[in-house]
Amino acid sequence: MHYGNVLVVEDDTKIRVLLKRILSLEGYTAYEAADLKAAAQVVKSEEIDVIVCDVKLPDGNGIEFTKRIKISTSNIEIIMLTAFGNIPDSVQAMRNGAFDYVTKGDDNEKLIPLVHNAMDKARLQRRVRQLEEQAMRDFNFESIIGKSPMIIETISTAKKVALTDATVLLLGETGTGKELFSRAIHGASPRAVYPFIALNCSAFSKSLLESELFGHKSGAFTGAVKDKKGLLEIANGGTLFLDEIGELHFDLQAKLLRVLETGEFFKVGDTKATKINVRIIAATNRDIENDVRTGVFRTDLFYRLNTFTIDLPPLRNRRQDIPVLAEYFLHIFSLKTNQMIEGMSKSFLEHLKMHEWKGNIRELKNVIERSVIMANGPQLTIENLPFDLQNKNYLKQTSNLSLDLSTIEKIHIQRVLNYTKGNKVETAKLLNIGLTTLYRKIEEYNLNNNFWDSQNS
Repeated sequence: MHYGNVLVVEDDTKIRVLLKRILSLEGYTAYEAADLKAAAQVVKSEEIDVIVCDVKLPDGNGIEFTKRIKISTSNIEIIMLTAFGNIPDSVQAMRNGAFDYVTKGDDNEKLIPLVHNAMDKARLQRRVRQLEEQAMRDFNFESIIGKSPMIIETISTAKKVALTDATVLLLGETGTGKELFSRAIHGASPRAVYPFIALNCSAFSKSLLESELFGHKSGAFTGAVKDKKGLLEIANGGTLFLDEIGELHFDLQAKLLRVLETGEFFKVGDTKATKINVRIIAATNRDIENDVRTGVFRTDLFYRLNTFTIDLPPLRNRRQDIPVLAEYFLHIFSLKTNQMIEGMSKSFLEHLKMHEWKGNIRELKNVIERSVIMANGPQLTIENLPFDLQNKNYLKQTSNLSLDLSTIEKIHIQRVLNYTKGNKVETAKLLNIGLTTLYRKIEEYNLNNNFWDSQNS
């Protein structure tokens, strides 16, 4: 089993070879270098996790080498080897970022445990870096997929407001990507180095939402055994995304309005105001202007939130983005399920384009995930789509037919035949009819296995 890559930098050949051998027996992939120049080449060409490095080397000092490595590649851990217990050198090595140091000969039994611990730290740092890189991709306008004029214009607008500190109201149907846009706006803003916190206002009762949003003092209510910071305070300096803002209780709307107007609020049970500096991005799929007219939503809060409004287009209004989004989700779920799916059939894409997508991008994502799971070939076909989506779109295609009962029966039987790849026994079982009846229907409707094949071309 491979436990990681370790580089031994030591000019004494016997010690270097011995250490490399010991590390290899411990399951590590061990590399060796007799001087700093050779060590730098190994670091450049291989993904080294831990370096075991002598202090005194022919072409330089291992302590200075440690400093250079930690500046350029912070996730590599370095253990220093010294011939003598030189305390000043040891202190300087630690200041330069060394993981630890050992004295040659006296501390040989300590080296392997040190390498184990250093390897654990290096792996953790590498994982943290990967998560940070993933987070940067998530908080980026590049993560918003689409090339239709409508979405390009929306992204351009969002990029402009991201550079300001203005409150933003995102409007759009469920599944249009409101949280994705809010993250991208935060990531492109001067607040990007501070927290981004998301809260769905419809997920809590009034009392719980008040505590989540504003926090509470110990003893404020039954169960409040200690002080709790609210999300407004946790997001201080950064951005608070309030999804489904239209569901916010009327009483809490007044408290949020105070935050927007004064930059302060009172925790539940507190008599002292807490000051914060937070950008608010709100979102809703409701007709919030109608809620204002009917008195469900406060007019003053609406105008505070409505400093800058961005309408996110539904997927049915940007149909040319459907293949691009479908391809993106196909790639993700193919990797996730470890399947080799190369693409989508023409008819599969046509069915996607014709669908109304009331659930928008979220619905498309779910359909592609389900289709990948159902796939048994190198390409997604209409048989992999949810059954209702298959039939619904086919009925649209056949709108010029007289859709009486016999026509619908013919269509349905042919769909099931196609689904079973012409297996009559399986088709009869799925239709819950006798095999003799199925053969009679096939003859009556002049059905054949090529009827739907053309749909997949």
